[in-house]
Amino acid sequence: MIRPKTAWKCAYSSQTRPYSFEMAHTKRIPIFGTMPPCSTPIRLEEWRSRIRAARLERSRKPEKQEDFVCYEDSDEEEESASAQQQILRTSFNFTDYVRERELGSTAPKWVNMEYGTRHILTHEMFKEYSVSLGNMNKVFCSQWLSDRQVVFGTKCNKLMVYDVTTQKLDQIPSLQGRRDTSAGQQDQCGIHSVQINPSKTLLATGARNSSEVAIYRLPTLDPVCVGEAAHRDWVFDMCWLDDQFLVTGSRDTRMALWRIQEDELMDGSDVPTYKHIQAVSVKECKSAQKVRAVAFNKAYQEIAALSLNGYIHVWDAETFKQKLSRKLPSCQENVCLAVQDEGVYAIGCRSYTLLLDARTLQAIKKISPRYSGCGIRSASFQGNLLTIGTGVGILLFYDLRAGKYLDSSINSSRTVVLKASRGWVFPDEDYIEGFQHIKYTPAIYTHCYDTSGTRLFTAGGPLPANLYGNYAGLWQ
Repeated sequence: MIRPKTAWKCAYSSQTRPYSFEMAHTKRIPIFGTMPPCSTPIRLEEWRSRIRAARLERSRKPEKQEDFVCYEDSDEEEESASAQQQILRTSFNFTDYVRERELGSTAPKWVNMEYGTRHILTHEMFKEYSVSLGNMNKVFCSQWLSDRQVVFGTKCNKLMVYDVTTQKLDQIPSLQGRRDTSAGQQDQCGIHSVQINPSKTLLATGARNSSEVAIYRLPTLDPVCVGEAAHRDWVFDMCWLDDQFLVTGSRDTRMALWRIQEDELMDGSDVPTYKHIQAVSVKECKSAQKVRAVAFNKAYQEIAALSLNGYIHVWDAETFKQKLSRKLPSCQENVCLAVQDEGVYAIGCRSYTLLLDARTLQAIKKISPRYSGCGIRSASFQGNLLTIGTGVGILLFYDLRAGKYLDSSINSSRTVVLKASRGWVFPDEDYIEGFQHIKYTPAIYTHCYDTSGTRLFTAGGPLPANLYGNYAGLWQ
């Protein structure tokens, strides 16, 4: 019997997503007829084989028993008839997705945003293009402003914009608060954080005085305001809660909540000017010694703060009240914190990357970096892919879904690793290697993907505090 294959529309329910192996998913619902053109029995067999392979991989006993193991219902149950029908009625063809988008279809559909990143990494397609930064000292933070511009902050207190097309560097003037600056350079420890609000209209970063906050308007980078009088010591990190509210964490153990109302701060002048604002609320982070990193967990509406004495602290984002603190298994060099969309925390320390369940703050897994003594300096999530920047110039990629480092499709016996170039250091690397008997490699203090996930900006510099230098690279 021939099935009618005409008059189909596309729709998708987020409640019934199949396993996310494909690049695009568009569920097709009949206007008349019984099955869509994409419905072929061989697709069910392919899907089942993938599920079996994934289950087999998860069922393998690790060399070391994990402290926390999660079991899925689907591991022991046969897929229902409705799930099989969903597979048959879902088009994984990217052309179908593009066609429906071009036609302006309002039916829901989605693209796997990490597909491109995984494909490029596993097929070893990334190539590094070094970025010359002159004699700047250590890049601590970075963000993509657009598809061609990256903004980053340095230890020498410079806020720079790099154009990936023209390879041109522009410096953005630092904003000065009203605080007495007679102390000079001792109030400057560099720019440790650059954050963009969800609507991409405001950029928050460190001011000229490292205990103050500077706000710029996007995309012009005109100054908006300086946040002052909240912190007595350097601001190490910050995060946006929404388009107006910003949270900062400082070495003085304080957390500050700021509200930036752009309309009220505009004065209509043709010459860019900026105002000075005060924090809405400033509170001590209990049980903390120097707040090192902060992150907003949107899934649970909470703020996570990491302190250098080995604690993670959770704050209620709606009331700005501290809810709990928990001692971490390791208290050595806990310097970076990342949060996944589903709410999992990743904490980088000297010996490993720690995954925490946001609901209980229980350790899910300790991810060894496979390179002794490297230290974790930066971490970020791209869907289920965790990117880890180390202190020895190596980037690692951990697949949360598979529970292991990302395997290479070119050589199945090795995992995907990106090794950064040396950058620039003073004294030079020959001096370091000759007298300290170590091979110099830069620490990757920051990395960020563009919106497509197909380009990666990495930057940093020498790990020892007494060495001066920089590193930056664009992988594409």
